[in-house]
Amino acid sequence: MSIEVTRDVFKLAQVFTISRGSRTEAKVLTAHVTRDGITGRGECVPYARYDETLDSVEAQIRGLPADVTRATLQELLPAGAARNAVDCALWDLEAKAAGKRVWELAGLPAPAPEITAYTLSLDTPEAMLAQAQKNAHRPLLKIKLGTPDDMPRLEAVRKGAPEARIIIDANEGWSAEVYADLAPHLVRLGVGLVEQPLPAGEDEALIGMDRPVPVCADESCHDRASLPGLKGKYDVVNIKLDKTGGLTEALLLRDAARAAGYDVMVGCMVGSSLAMAPATLVAQGARVVDLDGPLLLAEDRDQPLVFDDSGVHPPVPALWG
Repeated sequence: MSIEVTRDVFKLAQVFTISRGSRTEAKVLTAHVTRDGITGRGECVPYARYDETLDSVEAQIRGLPADVTRATLQELLPAGAARNAVDCALWDLEAKAAGKRVWELAGLPAPAPEITAYTLSLDTPEAMLAQAQKNAHRPLLKIKLGTPDDMPRLEAVRKGAPEARIIIDANEGWSAEVYADLAPHLVRLGVGLVEQPLPAGEDEALIGMDRPVPVCADESCHDRASLPGLKGKYDVVNIKLDKTGGLTEALLLRDAARAAGYDVMVGCMVGSSLAMAPATLVAQGARVVDLDGPLLLAEDRDQPLVFDDSGVHPPVPALWG
């Protein structure tokens, strides 16, 4: 067996901004695992917030032994982007070798389309109003916020998309005081969920705080080891394959989170359809699905995921799994 890794760049349809910065392209790594003439693929998005770079993640992948399996991979690499790309490539390889779909190998029901959020990037209230009006037909909008002056932005989006369900991602950008001030207005404006309002290292402040809108752990939740630290702070956990280190841990985290009483959100970094494909399996029955990465791109993989009024569809075999 051989493992190769390539760098791929996908231009974004427009500038994408969150509280930590802006980007105009998605830079990803693609793992190619080949055995007996069959190649499986997996994609990851190294994330600076977790001290990952293209170079560091590529080095992790290239340092793996050629005989790595999904089981040994869990011990060889920590949860993160590198393990994600290889884990998903191994699932793809196994499915192709067996002539079955990944969900069959995992003992899961065949996946169905799931309605996904569409993300409105952080901008001026006027620009976010225009974004909301343009996308008001979508059933679920996710708003990137995370500044002390977010109320005009939120009001603008609700004005521009009066019928859409709305969720908010603060990307750790608020203080406890800002969140407490905003919370009643979130209810008034019909917000359905708030992602990571406080920095991961400062979220103890959520214990005992009134949470009139469900609060979702994103940066505070990576894998099953994160769950004990979430007690009393969060109502929902956001599962991303680049955080869990692949589909294997993502499925285990989903089951463990539900068993612990949490609702589940399934999210993504900004990547191509290849990165979203395995997440469509985890997303089945989730409270919130946020797999809109390909919708934010100006270009995508061949045989991309299908997005329509029914939501995001599971991948065709030519893409993954």
